[in-house]
Amino acid sequence: MASTTSGVRVGIIGCGGIANGKHLPGLSKVDNVEIVAFCDIIRDKAEKAAKEYGVSGAKVYEDYQELLQDGEIDVIHVCTPNDSHAPVTIAALEAGKHVMCEKPMAKTAAEARSMLEAARRTGKKLTIGYQSRHRNDSQYLYDACRRGDLGEIYFAKAHAIRRRAVPTWGVFLDEQKQGGGPLIDIGTHALDLTLWLMDNYDVKYVVGNTYHKLSQRENAANAWGPWDPKTFTVEDSAFGFITMQSGATIVLESSWALNSLDVREAQCTLCGTEGGADMVGGLRINGESRSRLYQTQVELKSGGVAFYEGKSETDSDREARLWIEAVTQDKAPVVLPEQACVVSEILEAIYTSAKTGKPVFFNEQG
Repeated sequence: MASTTSGVRVGIIGCGGIANGKHLPGLSKVDNVEIVAFCDIIRDKAEKAAKEYGVSGAKVYEDYQELLQDGEIDVIHVCTPNDSHAPVTIAALEAGKHVMCEKPMAKTAAEARSMLEAARRTGKKLTIGYQSRHRNDSQYLYDACRRGDLGEIYFAKAHAIRRRAVPTWGVFLDEQKQGGGPLIDIGTHALDLTLWLMDNYDVKYVVGNTYHKLSQRENAANAWGPWDPKTFTVEDSAFGFITMQSGATIVLESSWALNSLDVREAQCTLCGTEGGADMVGGLRINGESRSRLYQTQVELKSGGVAFYEGKSETDSDREARLWIEAVTQDKAPVVLPEQACVVSEILEAIYTSAKTGKPVFFNEQG
């Protein structure tokens, strides 16, 4: 049981894998946080999380609407399946809570826009759990991009490729609950990271394709055991071609199962007028100097002192800390809801283009 301290009072809605694997460990390391309420439709999950991470007397609920009636809760973390992100988040905002919602922002673009509108209407803070922004390589590259080290970034690749790592638990394979497969699950991280580094959210049009090539195989090799083809209702791979109003191009690749050895997840490649960068084997910067090409491997670990590694902070720990600081210091969160909404709009456009065989133009969207 965590010790009680005065500070930000947090409620958790959804006490499954992502809550226990990321949100709760991260929040438990923030000094001024009290995790005071836990909700899950399976009560045992909420009780277990409360016992491990809650303050003394933490409350347990099965209905999130009951949890939201607690006027002393300041912040809600939404860790539920994609189809409930919007209704739970909007209800929490309207109940006067600041909200961290796990990625993706919502199952549909319309739901994402409704969440953004609710945040603006209520004046409460809303952020989305794109923790890849908080990695050391991402932070370094973001600063380099803002300094102009790469110049104008006009071509990028967003990488989210697994060779055989289909999540066979929970609702990952259920299109009704999730809205899609690897594109909305891991492609969303790669796309968010790429757009953020480019600082470009002005989309012109999107073309996409999705595939169900390996999902229907029986007894397939997989990191988490064979999947059931009958319940594999989402795509196994999805690819998008995104053209920005500036003329910049982004190629998005995502797959849970692909016959490829070029396996990279939540990474990107950037190509600019002054230099380029990728995340192959670490962070690499390339460019031209004095009529010669150069390539630099960026050392991201501080050290050099014997027997001392320095203070370490994981990306999810940093995400939790900076989010709580945004609340307590009344400043903008690292992940703005406006940015996350564009990510959801692009993902939906890829799915739509794949179904219709036509490009989706953003200036024609409502």
